[in-house]
Amino acid sequence: MSNIYKEPAPYHKGEANPFESMLIRFDQAAQIYNLDKGLYNYLKHPVKQVIVSIPVQMDNGNLEVFEGYRVIHDNILGPSKGGIRYAPDVDIEEVKALASWMTWKCAIANLPFGGAKGGIKCDPKKLSVGELEKLTRRYTANMLEIFGPDIDIPAPDMNTDEQVMAWIMDTYSMHKRKTVTGVVTGKPVIIGGSRGRREATGRGVMIATLAACGKINIEPAGMEVAVQGFGNVGSVSAKLLFEKGAKIVAISDVTGGFYNKDGIDIPAAIEFVKAHKTLEGSDFGTPITNEELLEIDCKVLIPAAKEDQINADNASRIKATLIVEGANGPTKAEADEILRSREIMVIPDILANSGGVIVSYFEWVQDRLGYFWEEEDVNGRLNRMMTEAFDAVYFTALKYNSTLRLAAYIYAIDKVSQVLKLRGIYG
Repeated sequence: MSNIYKEPAPYHKGEANPFESMLIRFDQAAQIYNLDKGLYNYLKHPVKQVIVSIPVQMDNGNLEVFEGYRVIHDNILGPSKGGIRYAPDVDIEEVKALASWMTWKCAIANLPFGGAKGGIKCDPKKLSVGELEKLTRRYTANMLEIFGPDIDIPAPDMNTDEQVMAWIMDTYSMHKRKTVTGVVTGKPVIIGGSRGRREATGRGVMIATLAACGKINIEPAGMEVAVQGFGNVGSVSAKLLFEKGAKIVAISDVTGGFYNKDGIDIPAAIEFVKAHKTLEGSDFGTPITNEELLEIDCKVLIPAAKEDQINADNASRIKATLIVEGANGPTKAEADEILRSREIMVIPDILANSGGVIVSYFEWVQDRLGYFWEEEDVNGRLNRMMTEAFDAVYFTALKYNSTLRLAAYIYAIDKVSQVLKLRGIYG
């Protein structure tokens, strides 16, 4: 459309990456919504990009300098929110794309947050605990003017955890001369973390799955579910659906998977992985590959492993009625139309796996109140917000005769652009 501004996708790390797929979908949604050129241009660009050098005295006495990033894509809805990842291939373009993803995810979940993301280019597997702590603390010190409970709130992401968040909180607090628990989320419960956060993303997947089942008349009791990826998100999703009476017929991890038409004992599988780290060496059914799992005959497929698992090559062979994206970017853009033509409902990642950021919001609220909720309260509020978000996206899809994925982007674009119009442009 003539009023839609076009520019190349800002992320070019490789031919197959989920961020370019995300930007393709954003463009499609912007056209359906008829987003005005100026607003389109505004929403495509981050409001702030920060690159810092991080000197660290290594255990062997050598001085190494790492590069750190923080991108605030948008803060029109409130303080920006997003994780920090440690990886050898992270760069500013990746962080920019991930930050924009967080903007849409927060808007869909109806959170008072904008989107942000951070990262440090390093290989955490090659660093000692002491070196990781030095790296984290210096990065935090360099970001003192960026971070803040009312400005920008980091969280864990790839290769970062509760301990890293604790170091960030402590460093920020030391500089502010007071304890500021609300500067990060994903902390240990003992220092201001929220109960229920570890299971939050998987629980959100379960809630979204049940909400969709209610719309397409699938009875949860006895429905056959295949789960690709048996990490935190996949295993929790499988466990909670198992408890609802679903029959989990296939599971997998990086070592491969198993199929059992009679259902897999999920609590036993979780205990096995706790003891052995992976599913390898277990006997939960007929061995299958991760690729074969996607094509299992089932009602619900939950890709909760890596990106770009469902593509133009295999989308026509998927037999599930409902796909619920536990992972980020498991479906390439090229597969969307194939799945739609086959009337397979897909709950997109920016809706399905938003349980984590919702409970991060709960943690931020509890820190600011100084009053902490019981896990039952956290789970109840998560259920309400996830269900409301699903319903909003579902009815947007009906209004625009679109897929849930495009509806999710349309809903987010509508919300952010409405607030931007109301606040106006200062200057």
